[in-house]
Amino acid sequence: MSPTGQRTVLLVPHTGRSSNIESASLAAQQLAEAGIDVRLISGGADDMLSKHPTLSQFPTFGHVAEATEGVELVLVLGGDGTFLRAADLAHQADLPVLGINLGHVGFLAEWESDSLQEAIRRVIAKDYRVVDRMTLHVRVFDAQRKVLGTGWALNEVSVENSNRRGVLDAVLEVDARPVSNFGCDGVLISTPTGSTAYAFSAGGPVLWPELDAILVVPNNAHALFAKPLVVSPHSAVAVESRVDTSRALAIMDGFRTIDMPPGSRIEVTRGHRPVRWVRLDNLPFTDRLVRKFRLPVDGWRGPSTQSVTD
Repeated sequence: MSPTGQRTVLLVPHTGRSSNIESASLAAQQLAEAGIDVRLISGGADDMLSKHPTLSQFPTFGHVAEATEGVELVLVLGGDGTFLRAADLAHQADLPVLGINLGHVGFLAEWESDSLQEAIRRVIAKDYRVVDRMTLHVRVFDAQRKVLGTGWALNEVSVENSNRRGVLDAVLEVDARPVSNFGCDGVLISTPTGSTAYAFSAGGPVLWPELDAILVVPNNAHALFAKPLVVSPHSAVAVESRVDTSRALAIMDGFRTIDMPPGSRIEVTRGHRPVRWVRLDNLPFTDRLVRKFRLPVDGWRGPSTQSVTD
């Protein structure tokens, strides 16, 4: 809330489809009618917001810290990519972030588009709770231990080989001790939140978001021991590349990047600041997993009354 007491919500819509723009318009109108100021994050030069008869009336910002000043909540309308970019702003300002899925799978969203009006009503009434989601802190060093860059991730940091015609020769380390070396396309280091994203596609397990842990998944590694690892949230995970191997790139949440020349090293630990995640219901993660992945559950009978009460 701003120093004047005026409530303000930062609305981050995916602007690539006209249906999304209309959903953003409805959300903005509903908030404004309740006396809440609305700000918008622009999608770029080809943005449709400035051309919309309703949304063009609201202040519009780029992806800058000033957009979050005096804001009480960041509301995301879109898919996982839009959510991750909005979470970047929310994380910087330590603000709660709420996602409504207008995309496809939308694992990071709390509710779906057909519940948008009810979600906005909850925001207006402050009828929601906030939970912390673990993040990762990232540092990259060159061969002389000079810091090349730092960053953070909600989902994962992906160490990717820049040369698609070769392999990245890397050494995996946990808690300052070597685990294994291998040639690979890269290594994924993920939070439980990110375990259903890139890490899952690379063969990693699904981790319940309530779990505090760091997931390590070698990507297409040529090695006998290259299985996913689940390590302590207090552990430090590092990947070193050989000085005679390919260049690599550290990609955080799919869009923040740090270049990694041959011989560089990336160190990943638990983030100092979590993402403040808005929950609108108390449904278990199991239900979300089944719904999002459309898992077959026919034939389920459920626990007996006796086993529930014992």
